[in-house]
Amino acid sequence: MRAGARVRRLRVALLWSCGIALLPLSVAVAVTIGPARISVPDVWSAVAAHLGAGESTLTPIRDGIIWNLRMPRTLLAAVCGAGLAVCGTVMQSLLRNPLADPFVLGVSSGASTGAVVVVVLGTGGGAVSLSTGALIGALCSFALVLLLSHTLGGTVDRVVLSGVAAMQLFSALTSFVVMTAADAEQTRGVLFWLLGSLAGVGWSDVGFCAAVLAATLLICLGHARTLDAFAFGQDAAAALGVHVARTRLVLLCTTALLTAALVSSAGAIGFVGLVLPHAARALAGSGHRRLLPVTALAGAVFLVWVDTLARTVLDPQEVPVGVVTALIGVPAFVLVLYRTRRTA
Repeated sequence: MRAGARVRRLRVALLWSCGIALLPLSVAVAVTIGPARISVPDVWSAVAAHLGAGESTLTPIRDGIIWNLRMPRTLLAAVCGAGLAVCGTVMQSLLRNPLADPFVLGVSSGASTGAVVVVVLGTGGGAVSLSTGALIGALCSFALVLLLSHTLGGTVDRVVLSGVAAMQLFSALTSFVVMTAADAEQTRGVLFWLLGSLAGVGWSDVGFCAAVLAATLLICLGHARTLDAFAFGQDAAAALGVHVARTRLVLLCTTALLTAALVSSAGAIGFVGLVLPHAARALAGSGHRRLLPVTALAGAVFLVWVDTLARTVLDPQEVPVGVVTALIGVPAFVLVLYRTRRTA
């Protein structure tokens, strides 16, 4: 047993080292990919200059492409990938459901409704942005889920069913608004955003989402042992001294707020929070103190390259990120299910 634990720690340390080295390298290389010819040294030079660690020799146009266009988009892709993967890991453990993902609480549907109301109906008179509308809609949806689940008893299955009800309600509202009030151009733009898009993001989006991600990671790592206890069921967790209702509420609120922040900036990007936790669990084991950081790194690297593929594969046309994650995620998820069936 000691030898097995030592091998597992070495494997996790290796995963950590590879992930920490691969993430900044992936970001730097991804920024160079596109119509404008940019090299990795150009990226480092621009970043160093903007951080006050040197002077850039690039032209203003090339510097702007790196710092104002590609870098915030690539960093937000990393933040979204890490956040969605972490939320999926926590939701699967908390609800004891391998099919749970960050959107199981209806957050994405509420965000979609909020975005559509702002874009199509013009609510807010231009003072409310699409991201703000999406964030408000996501929070309203989650509040409805909390209210319904509390009224129905607050058990795990009631939380999931409340999420399904909220998802269907807000999806219906979104479809109703689009069908009755949107023109063809608005419908196309809304549909592109609903499928997940990182186009047009800025440094404010990166800072906001990164701050929420950092806070969520700290809270979830602080509850790592509690999440391990939840793997044995609510009764076992309660027997180990876990305050089940309070802990579940804290973690549900934390992951829902992170999901709402990510969806408000990038739209609904599916399958990252569903597939990546299974892959990370197979590599790092089920202990959440090891699993959560590995999952975050894997999700970040994964979505950086998915977004790079989405914006270049049909250049100059851009493919929604959610479409690419689904095309990659569905076969991967089928493989996970097949491996689970064989080991069962």
